[in-house]
Amino acid sequence: MFAGGGLAPTFSFVGEGRAVQVDTLLRPVIEAEGFELYDVTQGREGKRKVLRVIVDGPHGVDIDTLSRLSERVSRHLDEEGYETGPYDLQVSSPGLERPLKRPEHFRRTVGEQVKVKTTAPLAGSRTHTGTLAAADDEGITLVIGDEELRVRHADIASARTVVDWSAELKRSNA
Repeated sequence: MFAGGGLAPTFSFVGEGRAVQVDTLLRPVIEAEGFELYDVTQGREGKRKVLRVIVDGPHGVDIDTLSRLSERVSRHLDEEGYETGPYDLQVSSPGLERPLKRPEHFRRTVGEQVKVKTTAPLAGSRTHTGTLAAADDEGITLVIGDEELRVRHADIASARTVVDWSAELKRSNA
């Protein structure tokens, strides 16, 4: 398991007298549409409660799909009695520079550039950017220049993919 910011917290609510994990509640709805529940977070923006649902698919997710999934998720949450008070539901894709929180996120990203912030300095720094060379249930291996750095999941505060925007712009203008 991750410590710090590495693993998304599991959120529960009480519906019809039982505690239910939100991701467990939503996963079947998202998967029935052929998509993956990438992440779920809950928080506050001002006085409003916000539930963020991040979904992904084999070929990404377009705006029409996000709209359809948002309606289905909203309906399902209402049917299950998710929240008695007002809240904002936000359904989105993880984006190009996606957060990496779970071991499976890292495994799917092997070979890509990533930025990892650690809970304490490793090799003299808390921020490390390099190629993700390996990922397993215990941690990840980054290649930074000619060096390899092994980072345990428990030592990861946050991580995300890094896009080379100048290369992306050149590719889109070609």
